[in-house]
Formats: sequence, structure tokens, C-alpha cells
Amino acid sequence: MRIYRDPTETGNDAHGRAVTIGAFDGVHLGHQAVLRLVRELARARDLSATVLTFDRHPAEVVRPGSAPKLLTTLEQKIELLDATGDVDECLVLAFDAARSKEPAEQFVEELLASALRARLVVVGADFHFGYRRHGDVPLLQRMGAELGFETIGLGLVAALDRDAGAPFSSTRIRELIAAGDVAGAAAMLGRPHEVRGPVERGDARGRLLGFPTANVSVPENICLPADGVYAGTFAVAGGAPRLAAISVGRRPTFYAEAGRCLVEAYVLDFDGDLYDQPARVRFTHRLRGQERFDAVDDLIAQMHLDVERVREPARSGEDKE
Repeated sequence: MRIYRDPTETGNDAHGRAVTIGAFDGVHLGHQAVLRLVRELARARDLSATVLTFDRHPAEVVRPGSAPKLLTTLEQKIELLDATGDVDECLVLAFDAARSKEPAEQFVEELLASALRARLVVVGADFHFGYRRHGDVPLLQRMGAELGFETIGLGLVAALDRDAGAPFSSTRIRELIAAGDVAGAAAMLGRPHEVRGPVERGDARGRLLGFPTANVSVPENICLPADGVYAGTFAVAGGAPRLAAISVGRRPTFYAEAGRCLVEAYVLDFDGDLYDQPARVRFTHRLRGQERFDAVDDLIAQMHLDVERVREPARSGEDKE
């Protein structure tokens, strides 16, 4: 997948482009279905399958006080788009205050028609863009008829899962994660929810308890599961994922006053130095909520139980083999 950071870098594609536009936060199964469709349409018309996305969520600029927590960093999003195999090129557009005030018509003329030479534009039926969200699908259709591209507005892709056909959406996935239902979120993402960050030094309390943890510094704008203890995996750059018991919260047994939310991973069967290494933590299922224990020994006993529950799915898989 070719990646562009500036519209002027895209050059003049000989045949034109099939362009889909959006934040694509999470690159969930609904997004993936749209990308497959764009690829098929592009191939049928001898066009490049192109994604136009943004370097940040537009809400972070236009309404920062209510911007949603993100499912993926920009780096993750680009990796996931590439991994679909359905995208020929991706333009990452800088979204700043100036871009937020750009008239919708200017966006269409200068970016879609001129810079990208779009011949087909595929967006959600409720897609809005441009200053004060004045641009919509009917505007794209009207301008496209004059500028040489067709516009297709798609409804949300329905999920054939336990939500009985509820549509895939980044908003719904964020709600599931915020409620601690990481398994439900995984069913819509097509993979476990993953957060990334460097391993930073903590107060070494876990090590004193016999459970040394890697404290992962996750960006504040990334969506974290509800406070609790989770089963999942931990990996450093270039390393294989290892089973982990992951605590998300503020350690109520030791701190009466809540500090910042921590992501601490106890990596099973591992003894080594992880400090300052970039880490990837995936949440597979929730084990329990956070609890305050009156005695440290009670906490240690519960942590042993948590670790055994993390091992259980792996053992079940071994038994099946």
C-alpha cells in the first residue's frame, strides 16, 4: 500500500481512482467490508483503490471537549488498512483548524477532482464534510456529475453476530470496550482490542507481591476498557505475543485516592527487563472488576487465581490438539 501525506505527492494516476473517505477508526469488520467493495469496484473499472483518511479524528479539532476516545493510533490504522490487502494507496490528510473551515465545495474540487482525479467516491450514506458539515452525499453526487466522478452512499454494514444484526460502528465498539465487554468488541473488530505504548517504570509494587508487571503508558486519547482485570496478550516490538493478566485501573487496595488509570500487564512465564520497550497489549476477555482487599495476602491469592484463569483457554486449546 502506497502512503501519501500530502495531496501533491499523489501524482496523476493514469486511470483515476476509486476513493473512500473516513476516519476508519478501528478498521473494524464493517470498514473491511466497505474496503472489499471499493476494491472490487476499482478493479472492474481499472481504477486504484484509494483510502482518504485523516491524521487525527476530526472531532479532536472541531469539538475537542467531546471528541471520542480512539480505537487505534494513526500508526495502527495504517497497518490495519494495509493488512486488508484491499487498498492500493492511502492519503493521510492533515486535519487542522484551517482544514475544518474549508468549504465543502473546495474540498471536492481541489482534492477529489483535481489532486486525486477521482472517478468513483464511496462514502457512508450519512457522510458529512466541509465547514460546519455542509457537504453531504447529494452534494457529492451533484458536483461529481459535473467533475467526472460517480458517488455511492452506503448504509452501515450489519453484523451477523450476537447483537442480532446490529450494525458495525466505531461508536458501538467504543461503548462495548468502555463497558468492559472486550470480547463483544473483538467480535466487531475482527480481532482483540489492542493498545500500545512504552513500558515505563512504576513503583515496583507488583514485583514485591511476586507479580512483576509491565506498566504500559497508553496515550490519553486511546480507548481503554473499564477498570478491571483482563486476560490477554503482551508483546514487544519483534517479539511473539505472550499470555498476560492485565489490570486496568487505579489499584484501590493500595491507594485510597484515585490516581491516573494504569495499564499493568503481568506477563506469564517471563522474567526479563522490559523497561522503555514499545509494547502491544491485547484484551481477549474480562476476568473481574477491580476490588479493594483488606489484606495483601487476599490480593495475592486472587492474583494467583487470575493467572490460572488466563491459562485456562490456552490449556483448552492444547487439550483439543
